[in-house]
Amino acid sequence: MATAAEDGMVLLDFWVSPFGQRCRIALAEKGVDYAYKEENLSDKSPLLLKMNPVHKKIPVLIHHGKPICESLIIIQYIDEIWSNNPLLPSDPYERAKAHFWADFVDKKVYECGTRLWKLKGEAREEDKKDMIKILKLLEGELGDKKYFGGETFGFVDVALVPFTAWFHTYEICGNFSIEKECPKLVAWAKRCMERESVSKSLHDSHKVHEFVGYLKRLFGLE
Repeated sequence: MATAAEDGMVLLDFWVSPFGQRCRIALAEKGVDYAYKEENLSDKSPLLLKMNPVHKKIPVLIHHGKPICESLIIIQYIDEIWSNNPLLPSDPYERAKAHFWADFVDKKVYECGTRLWKLKGEAREEDKKDMIKILKLLEGELGDKKYFGGETFGFVDVALVPFTAWFHTYEICGNFSIEKECPKLVAWAKRCMERESVSKSLHDSHKVHEFVGYLKRLFGLE
């Protein structure tokens, strides 16, 4: 992780956050140097509260002293500021599609995955079915392409790939195999992990599962 900031570039983040990992991947793809600041989400820093007073959440990218909040907005900002290795397609329709699927990841994968480790019994079983449907929809969009945008690693890949570190947790909580249900999606995840930007930004799936265990104890869900 870079320590010397470029143009006063600082990323406020939390290690296991898939949203923060997106930003790390995007910055790595662009080769941008920045300072990383790990936040304690139970005791948020004055800097975080100042830079994101509306949501008070990570990630926040601070560039020239100005904050950019919300991960998908941050990725688009990074892509617009640094034109090398573009993440969003130049074609307006393809760009709109990329935004649609990235938004789908936020609204479906994240929310369904959170419910999956929080719920029990029949409610969890229903949520598992929902998760499988969601992942199959994503696999259908991926099709036989190398990446979601085709041959080039791009916006939707950056948006989704951090959640693959949570697949192990989803499988344990839901008692199912993502590879069995969505083999093309798992193969895509493995291709993405071959990229240094991804492998250095994502944490081991077992560490993620340990963190979820901590959250379950914290919320009295065990």
